Formats: sequence, structure tokens, C-alpha cells
Amino acid sequence: MHLANFINGEFVSPRSGAYFDDINPATAEGIAAIPDSDERDVDDAVRAARAAFPSWSRTTAAERSNLLLKLADLIEQNLDDLARTESIDNGKTISLAKRLDIPRAVANFRFFATAILHQSSDAHFMDVAALNYTLRQPLGVVGLISPWNLPLYLLSWKIAPAIAAGNTCVAKPSELTPLTANRLAELSIEADIPPGVINIVHGYGNKAGRALTCHDDVAAISFTGGTVTGAAVAANAAPRFKKMSLELGGKNPNLIFADADLDDAIATSIRSSFWNQGEICLCGSRIFVERSIHDEFVSRFAAAAKSLRIGDPLDASTDVGALISEGHLQKVMGYTDLATKEGGTIVAGGHRLDRPGYFVEPTIITGLTCECRVLQEEIFGPVVTVTPFDSEDEALAFANSTRYGLSATIWTRDISRAHRVAANLDAGTIWINCWLLRDLRVPFGGMKESGVGREGGFESLNFFTEAKNVCVKI
Repeated sequence: MHLANFINGEFVSPRSGAYFDDINPATAEGIAAIPDSDERDVDDAVRAARAAFPSWSRTTAAERSNLLLKLADLIEQNLDDLARTESIDNGKTISLAKRLDIPRAVANFRFFATAILHQSSDAHFMDVAALNYTLRQPLGVVGLISPWNLPLYLLSWKIAPAIAAGNTCVAKPSELTPLTANRLAELSIEADIPPGVINIVHGYGNKAGRALTCHDDVAAISFTGGTVTGAAVAANAAPRFKKMSLELGGKNPNLIFADADLDDAIATSIRSSFWNQGEICLCGSRIFVERSIHDEFVSRFAAAAKSLRIGDPLDASTDVGALISEGHLQKVMGYTDLATKEGGTIVAGGHRLDRPGYFVEPTIITGLTCECRVLQEEIFGPVVTVTPFDSEDEALAFANSTRYGLSATIWTRDISRAHRVAANLDAGTIWINCWLLRDLRVPFGGMKESGVGREGGFESLNFFTEAKNVCVKI
């Protein structure tokens, strides 16, 4: 199967005529040929988006809302097909795709479709002299770059608010997971989204992605991915004074105090550690446990990890699927080797499965201190460390010891402690006695090297608009 770019409502071949392989992570076999797009393809897409912008930006909020709701309905109606497509393309279990990825994409489109009907603006009286009010207007063409770990979920998280606010867009999905973006393009035609409103260009980040971030007619860039790549995106976009939202890496702490509901903490920590093979930016990869319950936690947590079923992502009973690529697998395995060199003990997992594809056992490491590289660097795989702490202050010091600050989880029955610890954690999102409960109305983003800007709710709509103050003399 040869994929095509989606430009101005049509599927078109890349200008270069060049393609590269899309690999099924569970089999290591090719499943599609992906356009190796360059700056010419990006320019074609931007031109199409520019041409569509005047009409789309003048479309009423109600009309835009109806079209986004229609697209959401189509995604929901095709849930099984999209989940299978994403499982094949990404290596994630089909059960997780059905439970998380596709429903969240539906929710994203529905949320922003209705949010634009409830926007408000500020007005200020200057005694009897004048009235000031704020207009929020779409930016124009926006560039949207999404990662491979949650392909449709995170692509919809960008496209939905961008076009709901009246912008047109050029999206570049990860070159590792192009298939769900291709299906979204097909469904956008069925939903009667006008040509040029959504454009999708496939290809490598250092070619198609760079061309998008450097294009003078792209007003804003929304990027989700690694911190190193985010720095390159910022270096391209900042000198051109583009608006930027960067959601980057994480090394998220999970703090478990002795008074926690240990059954719930263990069950949820298994999910927060190993869902999607640990390839979720919000996974808790550093677990800190109060010393009095540390040994019990490790014993029960390791037993639960060993019971997870690893195998065919298309089997509904599979708990852990395949990592995204051979290169990523080698990176993950490199950290398990490093853990032993740094003095750690692997109490569960630590091995690659002897089968085709990129499968790694859920891995638990103890005995490492916070300055070790394994606790400082983002692994983005099914590898977690467990470390004891003796006091609340020590737990906070451990949790805040990295350059990242995306999310954190706190487990305690002491509500005063929960609020006190949350206020002192360096993290943009903090869960107390839960994980991955997301309210789309609240802002989302990271601190420190985990990102710049906030998305979600009206934060996203505000990002994709320009505020204009109007002062009227009375």
C-alpha cells in the first residue's frame, strides 16, 4: 500500500516520488510505503490552507461545530477499524486503542466543537470615556506536529481546536505511525470538511517537519514530542516569531506514602508504568515509596508486572504490545544494561522476547539513587525504578530532582499532605490517588524542560487565536 499526502481535499503523491517503509512493530515487516515529502509538498499544503482560510474563518461557529461533530461521529462509527489500524501501525494493544486512543479522539472533536459555541470576551468601561473589548480571531495557517505514541489521540488534540477556532492547518504526523492520520483524512472528506482546511503531509521530521516550522506563511506551531526535537522546533520557529506550544518529555514521579490504599496504588501503578509499553508521556517511570512499605510494594508490584501478558497486539487479551521500532527497543535495552552498571537490581523483566517484532518485558529496577542516569533520562519504555524515601521532604526532593516537570502522582489518605505535596511538586499535572483522569476543560502542559505553553479547554482555543483590543470612545 502506498500512502499519499492529503492536500486541498485530495490525495497526492510526493513531489520527489520517493517513499520509505512503514514497519509493523509486532512483526518487523513492512506494511506501507510512506511519502518522503520535502519543502515542496509542505509549500503545496500551506498554499492550499491559505486559500481555504478566508472562507473557513468566516464560517459561523455553529457551522464549524456541526462539521466537527460529524467528524467525531464518523470516528466513533469506525472505532474498530481505527483501533486495528493503530494497533498494527503502533504496536499498541488493540484493547488499549479501543479503550483510550480512539474514544479520546472522539472526545477531543466533540469538546472543541461545542466549546466554540460558549466563548466569551472581556469588556472594560473607562468611566464615561470609552469602552474596551477584546476580539479573538483565528491566526491563519497553523502547523501541527504530532508524535507516534498516541497517533490519532494527539493529532486530534491539535486539529480539533485549530480548525474549531477558524484556522486551517497543515499536520505532519510521525513518520512511524502514518496510517491513522491517513484514515482521518478519508473521514474528513466524508464529514464534508472543506478542501484545504485539513492538510496532512507525511515524511521525516528533518525534512517535512523542518520545512513546516520554517515556512513564513505558517503562523503557529503546536508540537508534541521529545525535548531534543522540541528544541530544534523552537530554534526554527522563534526567529520567525511564530506562536509555539511545545509539549515535551517527562520523567514522571509516583509518590506512594505509607498510608496509601496499597491495593489501588499497585493496580494503578501497573497501568501508569506499563500501559502502551510505557510509551505515554504521562507514564510514571520513577516510583518513590515510603520505606516502611517499600519491600511489600516491590514484592507485590513485581508479581503483578510478571503476570502481564505480552504478545500479539491484535489479541484482545494481550496486556503489553510491541515497542515502536528496533532503534527504540535498543535504546530501552541500553538503559536496562546501564541500570546494572549503575548498581541497580532488576527484580522483574529486563529481557527482549525471543520472537519477531520489538517486544520487551515490563522491567522493574531497585537500588538506584536519584543521580543515576536511569532516574534522570527519559527512557519512554516499560522500565520503571522503585526507590524508598524516609520523609515528605525527601520524597519531594527526589521527585523534583530531574530537569523534567510534566506530571506526577501522589498516593496518600492524608488530604492535607496531598495538597501540600502537590503545591511543591515541579509538574504541570498532578494526580492524587488516581492517574490519567483528564478533564478537557483544564490547561495541560509541562514545567522546566517538559514544555512551553498550555493546551486544553479554552487555553487551546486561545492559543489558536490572536487577541485584538478595540477601544471605542463613548
